[in-house]
Amino acid sequence: MALRGRRGEVPAREDEPRREERAEQQAPAPQGPVLPPPPPVDYGVFMQGLVQAMQTQAHTHTALQAQLDAQQAQVPAQDHGGPSIMERFKRMLPPTFKGESDPLLAESWMREIEIRLL
Repeated sequence: MALRGRRGEVPAREDEPRREERAEQQAPAPQGPVLPPPPPVDYGVFMQGLVQAMQTQAHTHTALQAQLDAQQAQVPAQDHGGPSIMERFKRMLPPTFKGESDPLLAESWMREIEIRLL
């Protein structure tokens, strides 16, 4: 009877390579060029670049906001000469909603509003 090793395996003979060694031998070689390791990072230079990028972003944001404010100041408020939608709605004397939490009351209020709008 043969002696068993780990997990019921028969121990390998000395002239046979172990399973781990066989797996290493069978692993495919990496394809393509082998790249050198990246250069070390100079964190001082990295942080200076990050600060500069943040400052550029802040200046751009400020310039865009100023441009938007200038455009909005030039465009006059459009007045169509008539009452607003809210004013017309209020003239219809819609029922008031008392803020009940019962969904059925809220739904019936909505139906009443819809009926008046038709």
